[in-house]
Amino acid sequence: MADRVVARRRVVRVDARGARPSFDAVAGEEPLEIRVDGVQVSVTMRTPGSDFDLALGFCLTEGILDEAEQVASIRYCGDDRPAATYNVVDVRRRFAAPLDERLRRNVYTTSSCGVCGTTSIDAVRRQVPDLSGDDVRVVASVLASLPERLRREQRIFERTGGLHAAALAAAGGELACVREDVGRHNAVDKVLGWAARTEGLPLTGRVLAVSGRVAFEIVQKAAVAGVPVIAAVSAPTNLAVELAESVGITLVGFVRGGSMNVYSGADRVVPS
Repeated sequence: MADRVVARRRVVRVDARGARPSFDAVAGEEPLEIRVDGVQVSVTMRTPGSDFDLALGFCLTEGILDEAEQVASIRYCGDDRPAATYNVVDVRRRFAAPLDERLRRNVYTTSSCGVCGTTSIDAVRRQVPDLSGDDVRVVASVLASLPERLRREQRIFERTGGLHAAALAAAGGELACVREDVGRHNAVDKVLGWAARTEGLPLTGRVLAVSGRVAFEIVQKAAVAGVPVIAAVSAPTNLAVELAESVGITLVGFVRGGSMNVYSGADRVVPS
């Protein structure tokens, strides 16, 4: 697996001393096809690793599954043959039923899908409970500490500089799970899949920390998992803020140094 996660590539290093041959570590990127009961529901470019959690998190946050207990098994397709296929994962349900065609096309889950923002928000609102009743409070200094805590756990980023990260944290700042991936939404799915498998949903009183910007699909996934607070190093999109306000999520962006912008749910953030 290691050579699939990080690869060594020849480069020409150019600096004040001139140009010379060298090597650099680059992050792995491979397609992962996710199937449910043998039916393809998604293909995503991801960094290999935690593939089963990624598939589970995806199926839960996209509404294909309601809970982890619906899963009978998750396996790589072809792992009963000598030449296993590690880029196709099949999620088998305990009680299979026809998949909704909308879910098979995965039509409203990405910021580039072209679906009306209002339609997208309404779809998520119908799917998740109102999270405004979660009474968690997080001290601002704890939120401010999350980017550095997350950065210290980014082992692959340390070698390649090329991956996003997501973490699930307690209100006190303790990190329960950290995952890296070339796709920010994949990193989130890996974290939420792990949480669903080990702790169960909803993730009441938790904080989702992400290393990049927050687009609509990140808030959507957090909402489905019941995460009441999102903290990001970079900016959110307008649609992400609208969705967070609609479902009762506290959305904090530009968490850098001792400052941050609280875009929704400011009552949960306690001044330091």
